[in-house]
Amino acid sequence: MKILIVGGNGTIGKRVSRHFSAKDEVLIAGRTKGDVTVDIADSSSIQQMFEKTGQLDAIICIAGEAKWADFKDLTEEDYYIGLKSKLMGQVNLVRIGQHYLNPKGSITLSTGILADDPVVKTASAAMVNGGIHSFAQAAALELENGIRLNVVSLGMVEDAYDKYKDYFPGHNPIPMNKVVNAYVRSVKGKGNGEIIRIYE
Repeated sequence: MKILIVGGNGTIGKRVSRHFSAKDEVLIAGRTKGDVTVDIADSSSIQQMFEKTGQLDAIICIAGEAKWADFKDLTEEDYYIGLKSKLMGQVNLVRIGQHYLNPKGSITLSTGILADDPVVKTASAAMVNGGIHSFAQAAALELENGIRLNVVSLGMVEDAYDKYKDYFPGHNPIPMNKVVNAYVRSVKGKGNGEIIRIYE
């Protein structure tokens, strides 16, 4: 398979990229480095990326940002960070990317536990994650040529535990092999419109 991994150099992305690279052709897209570069907050940048990659069998997105701050401090502009990057960035990857997928290809988006179990300072991030879940379930009903669309929604992953543990008191870190297998299930399985939740 020819697989594009957007965010393939990140904490989760590098683990996922390493796994798929063992048997598949992997292209890594990053904001500043990779086989191709992309700013997912800019739809023209996404279009240019796909023109460079050509036809693909799978697209995985493990990218996108949102503002973390106390609800009382979040401005309208703060919300737009997540809306433009993590939400519309992934929507546009589906909207544009479907035309660069071979028949029976797949798209995998990424969210997180905040959609279902938010913590403080995550009003914006939780909103975006929930929106992606609803979008994917709806869009999956209409994609053509056998293209599948799923979302991987993760808890606090093992490799980011030290960075985020204070935000998630009492949460158990998700082992990285479980993280990788969630993406394998989406890409190599037959599920469509699924929210693959790995929270424990």
